[in-house]
Amino acid sequence: MTDASPTTLDLRGLKCPLPALRTRKALARLAAGQTLVVEATDPMAAIDIPHLVATGGDILAATARDGDVLRFTIRKGG
Repeated sequence: MTDASPTTLDLRGLKCPLPALRTRKALARLAAGQTLVVEATDPMAAIDIPHLVATGGDILAATARDGDVLRFTIRKGG
């Protein structure tokens, strides 16, 4: 079952490795199928978050950039 309202994690202003570490912690609390939206401004998040998602068995559903804010939509794998 999927959760209709995604959880948003505001990591703007945090520097590497904090965005990836906090994303991992937030994903661990989600049930399979739930969605997490991560917002970060650290340029390294563009590399670190997709890598974390790929190695964790989760799904990177979307990525977007709005100015200096990177936005990742992640669906928790089962």
